[in-house]
Amino acid sequence: MQTKPQALVVMDRQSFDAHFDAARLERLAGLVELGEPVWTADLDSPSVRTRLADVEVMLTSWGAPRLTSERLAAAPALKAVLHCAGSVRGLVGDEVWRRGIRVTSGADANATPVAEYTLAAIIFAGKKAPFLAADERRAYEGWGTVTGYGDLSNFRRTVGVVGFSRIGRKVVDLLKVLGDTTCLVADPYADPAEVGRAGATLVDLADMLPRVDVLTLHAPELPETRKLIGAAELSMLPDSATVINTARGSLIDSDALAAECAAGRLFAILDVTEPEPLPAGSPLRRLARVMITPHVAGSLGSEIGRLTDHAMDELARWSARQPLRTEITAENWALGLSA
Repeated sequence: MQTKPQALVVMDRQSFDAHFDAARLERLAGLVELGEPVWTADLDSPSVRTRLADVEVMLTSWGAPRLTSERLAAAPALKAVLHCAGSVRGLVGDEVWRRGIRVTSGADANATPVAEYTLAAIIFAGKKAPFLAADERRAYEGWGTVTGYGDLSNFRRTVGVVGFSRIGRKVVDLLKVLGDTTCLVADPYADPAEVGRAGATLVDLADMLPRVDVLTLHAPELPETRKLIGAAELSMLPDSATVINTARGSLIDSDALAAECAAGRLFAILDVTEPEPLPAGSPLRRLARVMITPHVAGSLGSEIGRLTDHAMDELARWSARQPLRTEITAENWALGLSA
């Protein structure tokens, strides 16, 4: 009879409570051997170091400390790190790959609520709903008095998706619910045929910008994507276009965006900013043409259970020596595709 692998849950208390209700904890106990402590946010205490010596698999999430060389040296049996959240960039490093430790991420599962939020933002952007609601003079006067907001419509609109990432792909698919939408994708690494099969058209960013009613960002955070949408790019957008960012705040030049919105030319829906949170004096916080939410597009509440289930599905496959579905390799990690 095959023995179950020794496992340790590594995350902070709030994350553990969100990930593991009684039913999920029972499922986990059926897949692995759980010692004491079952979970920890501290890999450096003497009691946890004793446990680490036998641990073969870690389930990690928010609040997990970085797997440094010293911590990995205390876990000689570790073979797999199954992340119950999105990015592993702050968790793993080169030593993990040198050790040959398998790594998976819940980024695919986490992409679902982000794409759903983006679709909602696109639909609200079509009607300029958040901005009209923030305009005390216009909010209660009826549609016949609304001017200066562009075409209040979600029919036959053009949406630009920057980054054909896992989230970008889901957004392209969800956009099919809107009537006669033209979807353009800008991504230097995307395959035109694959984008076409998804229902969109691959174009250069410079070609996309003048054509879109809504621009939504789904690119990774890399040195070359910093301020990808700067003053020059924003100036190419049509009047009354809306910029949506659920990816990383660093993708946009915040000062340039604030200037365009303050001038009455563009609108913005931002779930991420740089810095985050914005300082009290940021002009973006004072503009009725800008809607900011506190990084809520990703998995929260009951959505977190989806990430837990995904990690345990991967755990079951790993235990059965089956292919992992969301494995992160050193190559795609270096390219930022797992960020």
